[in-house]
Amino acid sequence: MTTSIKRMPGWAKVVSAFVLVLVVLFAGVRLALLPGLHDVFGTETHDRSGPALLKSIQDISRYDAASGNFQVVVDLEKDAKYLPDAIRGTRTLYVGAGTVDAYVDLGKLGEKDVTVDKDRTSATLRLPHAALGKPALDPDHSYAVSKQRGLLDRLGDVFSDNPNDERAVQRLAAKHIGDAAKDSRLTARAEENTTGMLQGLLRSLGFEEVTVTYGA
Repeated sequence: MTTSIKRMPGWAKVVSAFVLVLVVLFAGVRLALLPGLHDVFGTETHDRSGPALLKSIQDISRYDAASGNFQVVVDLEKDAKYLPDAIRGTRTLYVGAGTVDAYVDLGKLGEKDVTVDKDRTSATLRLPHAALGKPALDPDHSYAVSKQRGLLDRLGDVFSDNPNDERAVQRLAAKHIGDAAKDSRLTARAEENTTGMLQGLLRSLGFEEVTVTYGA
């Protein structure tokens, strides 16, 4: 006598797996609500990073004379050409905060750029114009307000190694901050501060008249 074993249809397996996932999720929520079990099922964070490696050392001869704090709201939208936004497309609203330093490179001073009179009471210095450093985003004050994704983009995030990749909006925020720094008086402020610093330093060394100019 033989007995036949009926195999479960494919659709039934899918339904069973879905029900099992719901049961596990529901059980997890119930356990989280029970007093005293939060610590038992909680997660712990362990920092297993290796030591930081020194790759290079650079001598810095510039004088950081001013620093500007900036904030920009980035609204970045990417659309597919022939698909609606609900299917394919992203829109990210990101608040970027960062700083830009303005500096004067004192390492470019040559012998002809410094003139001292015979009595050593008067000095004239010719410095290069102040320049702007690269924008530096502040991760503690930069954040994504919202991120809308189409269906295909959400599915791609599930299989992506970095679903929360915000490098595009971060680069755009840094660009806008850099552009804002160029339109500001940051370099002019840096030259004013550098002039004040050099005049105070040389006067403390006995010079009565100190003139600082900028340009090639």
